[in-house]
Amino acid sequence: MTKLIATRDVYGETLAGLGEGKKDIVVLDADLSGSTKTNVFAKKFPDRFFNMGVSEADMMGTAAGLAAAGKIPFASTFAIFASGRAWEQVRQSIAYPKLNVKIVATHSGITVGEDGGSHQAVEDIALMRVIPNMTVIAPCDGIETKSVVNEIVKYHGPVYVRVARGKSPVVLPEDYKFTMGKGVVVRDGKDATIIAAGLMVSHA
Repeated sequence: MTKLIATRDVYGETLAGLGEGKKDIVVLDADLSGSTKTNVFAKKFPDRFFNMGVSEADMMGTAAGLAAAGKIPFASTFAIFASGRAWEQVRQSIAYPKLNVKIVATHSGITVGEDGGSHQAVEDIALMRVIPNMTVIAPCDGIETKSVVNEIVKYHGPVYVRVARGKSPVVLPEDYKFTMGKGVVVRDGKDATIIAAGLMVSHA
């Protein structure tokens, strides 16, 4: 049977693990840490966690300031709010000056469950890709999510990562290592080429 893992859970666990060795990591959340799983980091490092309340734009501006001061901020909320409500601050305060902010948005696409259509971010990839200097990553499963989080902390610059709410099938091998900007051949074939990203890889 295919193993199922929620990518948001992997994000929370991986981020908390990174916090052990990298004291310059700080985490911001817009009052959704139980859902985004940044609460795992918050419990271990309460002095480096900032709950910004339901104020996503302020969260992005604060993350920009922390990055300018030499920290590595991870800012998390639902994808609909990170790419919608806070878009101008992401563009002006983070991406334009190329600040080292990692935006990890959960509940992307239609994975929001009972939160409904108002919370479905189906345009977040387009909104973030159009911003100059922004790197956009959509991990396909829990294994890639873990590797992505470990990789972006070493990359200097603004990054947007979208992860999902529910559990999804594991597609990649346990020893997979993410390389920024490089595609992965999951299965060889002769009849057609199918290109997919994010959770759609398991369906493809």
